[in-house]
Order: sequence, then structure tokens, then C-alpha cells
Amino acid sequence: SPPVNLYVFDVYLLGGPLSDKFAGKVISRMIEIRGDQTLHDLHVAIFNAYDRWDDHLYEFQLGRRPHDPDGPNYGIPSGKRRKKKTGDARMTSLDALELKPHRVFGYWFDFGDDWFHQVQLERIETAIPTVTYPRVIRRKGKSPPQYE
Repeated sequence: SPPVNLYVFDVYLLGGPLSDKFAGKVISRMIEIRGDQTLHDLHVAIFNAYDRWDDHLYEFQLGRRPHDPDGPNYGIPSGKRRKKKTGDARMTSLDALELKPHRVFGYWFDFGDDWFHQVQLERIETAIPTVTYPRVIRRKGKSPPQYE
């Protein structure tokens, strides 16, 4: 079978309901994920990497700057949050986005508590066929609790 792209992302926690214990600290996770996997798979990887347990809606924001609400954005479409430029994260593979190294975009988790992350594509490599992806390959800082 042909080689599969492997995307290596650095995911930084930018904000959310952080206690003073976590404020101002660098908290990041480096995640490897295959190009034929979806943005939803990336969401699940980030969710698990930050030790979260209660799932909520989320959105990847790939506009002109990180956290650009004008899109294009990808999440789980619902009747409540209808935007012209919202795609289905469950159906969008990473390869389909045609990302280039150093591309930065936003990931917004939980539209009530507003956990904001910056996602940066560090590099694109070739996936190892015997490895299960996605996987976390580096953690900086402890995960803040999802709820105080």
C-alpha cells in the first residue's frame, strides 16, 4: 500500500477556566495523527491528551488567523449552530485540508467553558504502518482539571 502522511501537531492550551495554579504556564501536547484520519479523530486525541472526561461540542477554526469565527470551521453540525462555513469534522480528513508545515489554527472545546487551544502543524512525515495513531509523543505541563 502507498505511504500515508503523518501529521505532527503541537497543541497549546491558550485559555479556559484555569485556576491560578495553571495560569501563565505553558501547557502543550504533541500529537501524531495519520492524514487519512479525521478532524474528529484529532479532537478525540486532544480530549484524551488533556485528561478530559466530559465530552462537549467543539470546533476547529481554520480561517485567516487562529480562532477566526468566519471560517472555514469544522465541528459537529447541529441545528443550533448553523454557519455557512462549517464543515463536518467527522467527515474531513487531515489530508483533505492540504495543510502545510507551520500552519496554525484554533481548536475551541466546550462552548460554555471556552477551552481555547492553538494547533500548530510542526511537520509532515510518513506514518509507520505498525504504529497505532493518533498518539501523544510529548506532554508539557500538567492538565488542568476540566471542572474546578
